[in-house]
Amino acid sequence: MPPSVPSLPRRVARTLRTSLFAQVCCALVLGIVVGKLWPDTATAFQPLGDGFTRLIKTVISPLVFCVVVVGIAKAGDLKAFGRIGVKALVWFEIASTAALVIGLVAANVVGPGKGMNVDPSSLDTAAVNETTGGGHLPTTTEFVLNALPQSFLGAFAENELLQVLILACLVGAALLHLGHTKVPKILPAIEQAQEIIFAIVGFIMRLAPLAVFGAMAHLVGNYGLGVMRTYAKLIVLCYVAAALFVALLAIALKAVTGLSLWKFLRYIREEMLLALGTASTESVMPRVMQKLRRAGARDDAVGLVLPTGYSFNLDGASLYLSIGTLFIAQAVGVDLSLGQQITVVLVLMLTSKGMAGIPGSAFLALSATASSLGAIPAGAVALLLGVDRIMDSMRVVTNLLGNCVAVFAVSRWEGALDIAQAKRTLDGEGAQAPDDAGKGAGGAEGALVPAGIHKGAAAEAGTAAPVPGIPAQKTEDLKEPAPAPAPEAG
Repeated sequence: MPPSVPSLPRRVARTLRTSLFAQVCCALVLGIVVGKLWPDTATAFQPLGDGFTRLIKTVISPLVFCVVVVGIAKAGDLKAFGRIGVKALVWFEIASTAALVIGLVAANVVGPGKGMNVDPSSLDTAAVNETTGGGHLPTTTEFVLNALPQSFLGAFAENELLQVLILACLVGAALLHLGHTKVPKILPAIEQAQEIIFAIVGFIMRLAPLAVFGAMAHLVGNYGLGVMRTYAKLIVLCYVAAALFVALLAIALKAVTGLSLWKFLRYIREEMLLALGTASTESVMPRVMQKLRRAGARDDAVGLVLPTGYSFNLDGASLYLSIGTLFIAQAVGVDLSLGQQITVVLVLMLTSKGMAGIPGSAFLALSATASSLGAIPAGAVALLLGVDRIMDSMRVVTNLLGNCVAVFAVSRWEGALDIAQAKRTLDGEGAQAPDDAGKGAGGAEGALVPAGIHKGAAAEAGTAAPVPGIPAQKTEDLKEPAPAPAPEAG
């Protein structure tokens, strides 16, 4: 008899039980419904989203440290790591500048604030001060100094990713300098710690549906859906501009690597939906790092480019800032000249780099831009208070995709991307299980062999491929044990 087909309710129940994507989708819809029907009660669910984000943040710094140290040690070339960093910064600057220009052009063409005729003196600027907490964006000198750690443990305790990256580079360089003979147990220990952290991430991700439900219920309950009608023109413009920028990212990714951004979107659909629900890219950073490594990007490229992008490559924020600046100028009746708009781009190129992790950073950047122009009243920034939270989804998606494309592009540029493995993974063929993701991109776990050279290839060559500063292992150490001889026939 042919096997019986499970009934529809059973198939739905099994999907909800096994698919994180389905669970997050249901939580998203349920959060919107609860926020709409019971707004006063819905705001009490905010701790669910905040708690999840706090748990994820606890593992980000140690995970970045482990991935970068292991990546440097396996790549065996600190100069290559430096080249990856320089190329990443070049890519970040080009991408964020393109986002700023697209935003300015879109705002000029559509004019989302024209005809509003707002009197700046009627706006409540105290709400802006409350949102920003009286803070300020760091100057260039402060930004550089803040990137340098004051203590080893302090960088981890304060979750300062740039400081953690610098410490990881120093530790990786020290491992290469000392060699495997002087510190034989350090690298395997760091790799084992990395596997433990990925396991912890797997545990925390089971709470993702609760986090999405709590965050969406709070958003809809606190802000309502009416604000979307009031700022419909601005909201639609921002999302359309973001879609155009994502399309350009897809073209760039295809041209540089031959990979499809739409297949990659399907590959990280669970993480993307979680980022949308929690309005935070940090909540999915560990999982995205894991998936990028499984998709053929080498450890050192993933470990350096993705975390650095969280501070230097805020493409979605750049789009929003450029459109927002012209919106408030148009709303209060200020016509910015071409020279002033060029000034906007130059100012935002600097202010957008210091936004990560600062409360109300978008308003601080807008206020700094308005002050530099001298033509827009600083109080006009309050016009965006009602719509800022609605823009989080656009910023999150664009920022995350921009950073992931940067990882692929820079990896390809540096020769640190396995194209064949990437295509197989994005096509859903032969993807590694999550538990295997801790093994380097192309190297066996714990092997001091450059990524892309597996044990068999090194053994066939006679000796393991040398790593600068680390003595080559003997061939016997890399060979698989010979099978036991078959017993003779009686």
